[in-house]
Amino acid sequence: MLAAFGSSRIVQGDARFVDVELLSEKIGQAGWHGLVGGHQGMMAAFSQGITAGSGHVTGITLEVFPTPPQNSLSEEKRASDFFERMQMLIEQPAAYLVLPGGLGTLAEFAMTWDLLAIKILEPRPLLVYGACWEPLIDMMQQQLVMSVDSGFQCLQYCETHEDVLAALAD
Repeated sequence: MLAAFGSSRIVQGDARFVDVELLSEKIGQAGWHGLVGGHQGMMAAFSQGITAGSGHVTGITLEVFPTPPQNSLSEEKRASDFFERMQMLIEQPAAYLVLPGGLGTLAEFAMTWDLLAIKILEPRPLLVYGACWEPLIDMMQQQLVMSVDSGFQCLQYCETHEDVLAALAD
């Protein structure tokens, strides 16, 4: 199962939405199932793509928000708060895909990254996709004081669909 983290604010029709939907369809065709926050934006693009690629998508939605109408989730699990939701999104997957996003995405990415770096989680792919992340990661590499020397080795930056698919095939 592949968890995807991404913005809820990127709308259908935006080039990033279309791109992630196409990428996710290929991921579904490659045999992956998805785990996602279950709401709109990048989460919807990922869900729609995985579903179009014949994959199963589980959405971990928050009880405080209504389930989006016309979603493409195969199943929905409701979390009582953000912390329970994040735990469910982070502990289960065999790999992670960080999509274009904002602070919520950054929080999910940072928590997952830290747990991988300090070996709380078993090693698994943490793929970072989208032009928004490269400058931020470059800055973090220069500025952060990491708790472990190998922290940046946990990340794999993917520029293309082929990069993501190759990383998931390893």
